[in-house]
Amino acid sequence: MSETRAVVLIGGGHAHVQVLRHWMMHPREDCHLTLVTDRPVAVYSGMVPGFVAGQYQREELEIDVLPLARRAGARVIVAAATGLDPERRRIELEGRPAIRYDLASIDVGSTVAALDLPGVREHAIPARPIGRFVRRLEEILERARSWPGGEPFPVAVVGGGVGGVELAFTLSERIRRETGREVAVRLLEAGPRILARYPDSLIRRIERRAEERGITITCEARVAEATVGKVRLEDGEELQAGALLWVTGAVGHRLFRSSVLPTEDRGFLRTRSTLQVEGYPELFAVGDCATMTEFPGTPKAGVYAVRQGPLVTENLIASLEGGKLRRYRPQGDFLTLVNYGDGTAVGAKWGFSAEGRWVMRLKDRIDVRFMHKFQVLHDDGSLTAEFEAQPEMGEEMLCGGCAAKVGQSALLRTLERLGVGQPIPTVVAGLDRPDDAAAFLTPSGDRVATTVDGFKAFTDDPYLVGRVAAVNAASDLYAKGVRPLYAQAWVTVPEGLSAVDREETLYQVLAGARAALDSMDVALLGGHSTTAAELMVGFAVEGVSTGEAPWLPLSGLELGQRVLLTKPLGTGVLFHADGRGRLRGEWLAAAIESMLRPNADAARIAIESGATAATDVTGFGLAGHLGEMARASGVAVEVDLDAVPALAGALELFGQGLRSTFHEENESALEGIRWSPGAGARRRAALLFDPQTSGGLLFGV
Repeated sequence: MSETRAVVLIGGGHAHVQVLRHWMMHPREDCHLTLVTDRPVAVYSGMVPGFVAGQYQREELEIDVLPLARRAGARVIVAAATGLDPERRRIELEGRPAIRYDLASIDVGSTVAALDLPGVREHAIPARPIGRFVRRLEEILERARSWPGGEPFPVAVVGGGVGGVELAFTLSERIRRETGREVAVRLLEAGPRILARYPDSLIRRIERRAEERGITITCEARVAEATVGKVRLEDGEELQAGALLWVTGAVGHRLFRSSVLPTEDRGFLRTRSTLQVEGYPELFAVGDCATMTEFPGTPKAGVYAVRQGPLVTENLIASLEGGKLRRYRPQGDFLTLVNYGDGTAVGAKWGFSAEGRWVMRLKDRIDVRFMHKFQVLHDDGSLTAEFEAQPEMGEEMLCGGCAAKVGQSALLRTLERLGVGQPIPTVVAGLDRPDDAAAFLTPSGDRVATTVDGFKAFTDDPYLVGRVAAVNAASDLYAKGVRPLYAQAWVTVPEGLSAVDREETLYQVLAGARAALDSMDVALLGGHSTTAAELMVGFAVEGVSTGEAPWLPLSGLELGQRVLLTKPLGTGVLFHADGRGRLRGEWLAAAIESMLRPNADAARIAIESGATAATDVTGFGLAGHLGEMARASGVAVEVDLDAVPALAGALELFGQGLRSTFHEENESALEGIRWSPGAGARRRAALLFDPQTSGGLLFGV
């Protein structure tokens, strides 16, 4: 069987989003594309000064790479890359096992220099990583609002490149406008002039405008130390700094510091003009993280990363097909556009410069046109105009996870036809008294609780599937008040994979399972593996409790009790949307965080609160599992819809008509439940029937 090539993109920068868009428009079947990113949202650096000035909302400068990658058929791993082993072709990841690659491309940007100076890490706000800087803008504004006395708010910007100049102008404009306070900005440059290697006419215009705006430019000023509210220069001068922005020159990403990969003196990867890392033709590097040996003086500017996007796409494809790779020759000059923050900008090229509102309109048009190519979703999860015109993703597939259960009514009819069988005295919970887990007594009187639970994959990340499946299976015992102790795995690996990919998939599943089970102090004893049409993961889990320990049955609800739910709902619709390229990255992150949280603390609280009945909410949804408890207990339950918690994005997706493929099956489970009308009742009612994977506990107190 031929092996599918593994192509991995490390980072979601300006070049890689272009690779994803090309893959979306021209899908390939000879490889499996994976995107590794520490955050599912990439920030476009060219619009950050406009955001600082208040000209753009945050979502306007963000590219949510998750829906873009899904439409490209790419797996997405949200984890920081921590190391590269080019000899074994492995990428080490934070908090999870390494993954292999046949071809890989790196687009992780750079970091800022001199962060190790005394006090800088503690007191300065670095301009990179850009996403983190953007999130800290409100912190700067709050400092300005609360600055004591009537003195101007002092800002020190360290670094006289384009980034530092733009932030000096745009931040001063924003602070004045939003706080009504005057600002004293000091722009500090270690060299003899700001904007080294840029045209003199551009520098003169900026210096003239800085003087008009009260921005002081100080060259040959080297920082020695940062303290609370102050910065000390090497010549002994001490400056006030209510905000200290660190926009010094770029240096290589920490990912390469302990790597065997070739780097130049600033820590950037060395590449050939084909964008391949020297000595490693299967590894590419683009954008600010790399320096081409043939063109070492190329500035670390976003324009080059943007222009490298089509070339790295073409060369990755040529590498897959055994074709000839093209060489990249950077342009000798490029259009420099500097945002003044007041609706005007200055531009320069070929030694000439101009400024005015028309320059800002030009900059805005270039930036917005670029962004619209990659922004798939609006804030509410609806498609943008650019992607509404694109064809929908493939045929609708059946949802995975606990949304792939056999329907509740079919299961009940089957069990009725099967009968309870010969009664055995040592069985305390079995087919005659159905519950989340079975239980039997040992000769010594201990109660052994046991369960079997599993599902087909709900996403294409086998590590995540294994981890969530383990948490989900253990939940059945936690729902009975029993601590799980032992587990055995059952895994079916897709039969269409090569031998190498089968082994890797099985390893990733079991590594994820071990990570979850180890966190719950559950021993993985062994299990069984086989092949089938698709990935499925399940676990048999056992725990032991003494006869005095509480058992929280389905049938223990009492009149007048409150029923509490310990996790928000919505995993069914969220992962259905993810499969269709309609899920925002931040919504996915919140859903995964919820699914990976074991129900151990919820079970402890239930027992300490005197709970008399409990279950966990999985594939039958809140309505199905609550109805099951109500019927077994002979009571009715009233649901306050406004009190039903929803995962981020779930209500928005319901409002757009999206539903899990198992949703309709769950809508039949209405017996024994009423709900009170309230605000947003229609969308919240849909939560009752959404199938959950690794949901929370329901218990009556």
